[in-house]
Amino acid sequence: MGDRNLELQTTLVRYNNPVLVVKHVEKREPSSDVAPAKEQTGRPGSGGAVVVDSPRETEEILNCILPPKTWEEDGQLWTQTVSSTPATRQDVINLQEMLDTRLQQTQARETGICPVRRELYTQCFDELIRQVTINCTERGLLLLRVRDEIAMSLEAYETLYCSSVSFGIRKALQAQEGKEKLQEQIQQVEHEKELLLNSISDMKIKADQAERRNAELRASEEKKHSEEIAFLKKTNAQLKAQLEGIIAPKK
Repeated sequence: MGDRNLELQTTLVRYNNPVLVVKHVEKREPSSDVAPAKEQTGRPGSGGAVVVDSPRETEEILNCILPPKTWEEDGQLWTQTVSSTPATRQDVINLQEMLDTRLQQTQARETGICPVRRELYTQCFDELIRQVTINCTERGLLLLRVRDEIAMSLEAYETLYCSSVSFGIRKALQAQEGKEKLQEQIQQVEHEKELLLNSISDMKIKADQAERRNAELRASEEKKHSEEIAFLKKTNAQLKAQLEGIIAPKK
C-alpha cells in the first residue's frame, strides 16, 4: 500500500485519497443513487454535516476524462478518483514548480524525443484539464478533444517513424545484399581476367616458340638450298670442263 501511495503521489494529477471498495454493496443497495453519492463525494463540515464540494455531473465528467484508478492489494480492492476540488492560483504555481522538479529528478531530455518528458507533460496537461473542467465543463471537454487529437497525432508520428525505420533497415539490407552480389561478380570477373591473361601469356609463349622453329626451319632450308646450288654449279663446271676437253683434241 505504501508503494502504491508513493506512485500516486508522484503523478502531477491531483487525486482523492484511496477508498476501499466493499464487495456486495451494489447488490444490497441497487437503487440508492442520490444519498450515498452525496456522502461519498462530500466532506464533513465543522458541525458534522456533509458539505457537497461539486455537482455530481462534474464528478462524472471528471471520471470520464480521467478514469479512476483501481488496484487489488492483500485481497482488497481499492479505487481512487480524481479530485474535484477547484484549483487556486497557488495550485497552478505549485504545479509548475512540481513539473520542473520532476523534470530535473528524472533527468528528462530538454530536446529531442524523450518518453519521460512526454509522460510528465501529459500528466501536467491532464491536471490542467481537471482544473479547467471544474470551473467550466465545456472548456474542459474542448481541452479533452485537443488532448486526444495530440495523442492521435503522436501515435501517427510514431507509426510513421517505425515504418520509416523498418523501410530504412530493409533498404540497407537490400543494399548490403546487392553489394555482396556485386563483390562476388567482381571476384568472378577478376578470376576470368586472370584466366584470360594466363591464356594470352601461354599463347605468346607458343607464338614465340613457333616463330623460332620457323626461323630455324627457314635457315635450314636456305642452307640446304644454297648447298644444292653450289653442288649443281660445281657439277656444271666439271661437266663443262670435260666437254671442252673432249672437243679440243678434235680440232
